[in-house]
Amino acid sequence: MADRWVTFDCYGTLIDWNGGIRAELARVFGEERADEQLERYHELEPELEADGTRSYREVLTEAMRRLGAPEGEEDALAGSLPQWRPFPEVPEALAEASTQGWKLAILSNTDRDYIEASMERLGVPFEVAIVASEIGSYKPGLGHWRAFQARTGRAPDVHVAASLFHDIE
Repeated sequence: MADRWVTFDCYGTLIDWNGGIRAELARVFGEERADEQLERYHELEPELEADGTRSYREVLTEAMRRLGAPEGEEDALAGSLPQWRPFPEVPEALAEASTQGWKLAILSNTDRDYIEASMERLGVPFEVAIVASEIGSYKPGLGHWRAFQARTGRAPDVHVAASLFHDIE
């Protein structure tokens, strides 16, 4: 039987991206401002990723600057990302997909060190992990798909993602 590939977005799909960001924004700006700051973060991120030149660490840091982070807290989001948790059902679901013969891959708008830390938290091996900082492109651009095809010789059979903007549209 031919290989069956399933690609995943990581943050927001496998890892609780909003929960991780919001918790850090609440710590830095206070609980009463966390939701407003999270909304503003979602406006800033695509703008900061648009040309593909910044690493995700730089995107997170610049977003915090633009949100008005106090001195010494500009890198708070960047520092917190490796601790962001998977959604509770995800590790078991990934293990089941692997057991069913699916080859697992991640296509992520982050950096290698972040994806490595998150894959460790997920506890399931991935065959391929493609990150924005290594290909100079952020989704929804096509760089991840092109890199996956170059690496595997084909498109994935299935892509699993939660973000309409980054992955689905």
